[in-house]
Amino acid sequence: MKKTLFYCLAATVWACTPATTVRTEKAIAMDELAERYVKTVLQLGQYDSDVVDAYYGPEAWKPITQPQDSLPAGELLQELNAISFELLKHDTTALSEMEKRRVLMLQKQVLATATKIEMMQGKKFPFDEEARLLYDAQPPHHPQTYYDSLLQEIDSALPGKGTVAERWAAYRTRFEIPKHKLDTVFQAAINEARKRTLAHYKLPANENFTVEFVTDKPWSGYNYYKGNGYSLIQINTDFPIYIDRAIDLACHEGYPGHHVFNAILEQELVNKRGWKEYAIYPLFSPQSLIAEGSANYGIAVAFPEEQRLQFEKAVLFPLAGLNPADAAHYYAILGKIGKLNFAGNEAARLYLDGKITREQAAEWIVKYNFYEKEKALQRTRFIDRYRSYVINYNLGQELVRKHIEKKGGTANNPEKRWELFRELLSKPNTASMLLKEEMD
Repeated sequence: MKKTLFYCLAATVWACTPATTVRTEKAIAMDELAERYVKTVLQLGQYDSDVVDAYYGPEAWKPITQPQDSLPAGELLQELNAISFELLKHDTTALSEMEKRRVLMLQKQVLATATKIEMMQGKKFPFDEEARLLYDAQPPHHPQTYYDSLLQEIDSALPGKGTVAERWAAYRTRFEIPKHKLDTVFQAAINEARKRTLAHYKLPANENFTVEFVTDKPWSGYNYYKGNGYSLIQINTDFPIYIDRAIDLACHEGYPGHHVFNAILEQELVNKRGWKEYAIYPLFSPQSLIAEGSANYGIAVAFPEEQRLQFEKAVLFPLAGLNPADAAHYYAILGKIGKLNFAGNEAARLYLDGKITREQAAEWIVKYNFYEKEKALQRTRFIDRYRSYVINYNLGQELVRKHIEKKGGTANNPEKRWELFRELLSKPNTASMLLKEEMD
């Protein structure tokens, strides 16, 4: 059963701005390759509903025939290989930096799509190899002793008896948002996140989104970008929603996260430059690492630590009927728990590589990520469905943070951080591209 909150900001129509730049021969060639790529991904999406996360390009590019009984893998791979070959021989010598980034990004997106086809055929890659091929990233490794040492830091901060996870679960109950107050609390968080974002960015006049509260999903929140500055955002209420998730989800799914990222890509790359490959978002691709990483990092951009605590105490805690005096201690413990974030990746790696069972993966997530058992099993459903996608949230956040901080966008220079964050959102980027810039 869905409970829907409509959150519309304006009704003005955002007219698409046609690309005004003169199309060179090379640009036309790239546009043709982009069209072939988009059509291939759309065709692939007929066989797996998760492949195409968003599409708002030409209607005529969508497949006009019904999907075949089985995936035409050979045909699709042949087309992707042909596109890849053309991209590799594409002369980038005289291209601008943005145009070079476009070529490189499309090469990596094509590789990811080909990899996904192979996986749909039944081919299995080791976790790290899959992450490299799909997301252009190298996941870090930490031994179990590393996570055990972090548990010891948290142990002394929690009252009561039992394991750390049991004591955290008992302590956290006092910070649950009552279901009848979810609308009110989320509206307040969204409004503040939007206000802070608009103080720094000019967004399309009619950008807006609808929030739906849903059940029976393997994720906690999801943004479905529909184009023309509009998103559908769904929040899963299968399990209790705690007060910290209001700002986290408002920023991650909305401002300055997915909703803003997609609106800026549409505005800057699709409408202004005519790069139609950005009118499609293939979920299993390098774009996801930047999307999830920037959405997570965007929380701190919009709400630096002290400002967030002040806003929570003054606004969100009272709206949720919670005691603001408990906020500082709660967020201090959350900060320590955040250091355990990569433990979930390790559970996914061990599980998907066949080294532990589903039950053992759930137990690992209970122990190191403090999930309740049922929610940990839900997390294994997410891992089954999305596999190495899990790295995009934390590794993506780390790469985005390091990239921006190295350029001067630190907590002490918030204006610069907002500026660099928008720059990151408005041009082609992958994990390896960020790392290369860091080393240059």
